[in-house]
Amino acid sequence: MRKWLLICPFLFILGGIPFFNQIEPTIFGLPFDLVWITSGVIFSSLILVILYHLDPRNKKEEKS
Repeated sequence: MRKWLLICPFLFILGGIPFFNQIEPTIFGLPFDLVWITSGVIFSSLILVILYHLDPRNKKEEKS
C-alpha cells in the first residue's frame, strides 16, 4: 500500500499537465502550469516525508 503512494506525484505532474496547460489564470504573477508543476514538487516532497515516517526500518534507526 505504501509503495502505491509513490505513483501519486508522478500522476499529479504528468497526468495533470494536459488538462491544466494554460497561461491564464496567473497565480502570484506566474502562469498556471508553472504553479501546477511547483505544487507537484511540493506534493512529491510531502509524500516522501510521509513514506519515510511510515517505514518501519527508519523507526529502528531512530531508537539506536
